[in-house]
Amino acid sequence: MLKLPLSYYQNEDVVFLARDLLGKILATNVDGKPTRAVIAETEAYAGEIDKASHAYGGRRTKRTEVMYRAGGISYVYLCYGMHNLFNIVTAPEDIPHAVLIRGIILEDGVEAARQRTGKNLQKGQLIEGPGNTTKTLGITREHNGLRLTGNTLWLEDNGIVIAPENIIASKRIGVDYAGKDASLPYRFQLKQTGLFLE
Repeated sequence: MLKLPLSYYQNEDVVFLARDLLGKILATNVDGKPTRAVIAETEAYAGEIDKASHAYGGRRTKRTEVMYRAGGISYVYLCYGMHNLFNIVTAPEDIPHAVLIRGIILEDGVEAARQRTGKNLQKGQLIEGPGNTTKTLGITREHNGLRLTGNTLWLEDNGIVIAPENIIASKRIGVDYAGKDASLPYRFQLKQTGLFLE
């Protein structure tokens, strides 16, 4: 399988990318322990015009500066003082769009994932929640700002096309503060996860 090129992430339509990323492979090689998983759930954040985005209104801080870089890098931040959340920065430079990875299907590196989580995870298991996702894959804030074409953190196209009827679109979780933007259908989930089991 081929790594997704940087050009893939340059698309300005973050909602399209959030949907299109479903079924793609998210791979890590942390501390010499490779892990691979299928992306099963995402959320789109449309930068400066999206009240749920960290960059809403053009907010530029030490934390959000990475969002303004050209798409194809990681944005990892700490949530509630305990969970590392992994986002993919998208769009050209100075357009701070991002896609949050909320869920995965564990494919390879099961033993490493068990060590990281302390759970008896299985191949093909659905891992729900962005905090559980990063823990399973070994992603921490040390991986913030990494280019997604390197050898630590990258995405692959496995050639699987997800039919529209196998995608659930709904409002995002935990963004009630965003007013009307909280109800935007920017959360995408695979309806059937068994498609990826061997």
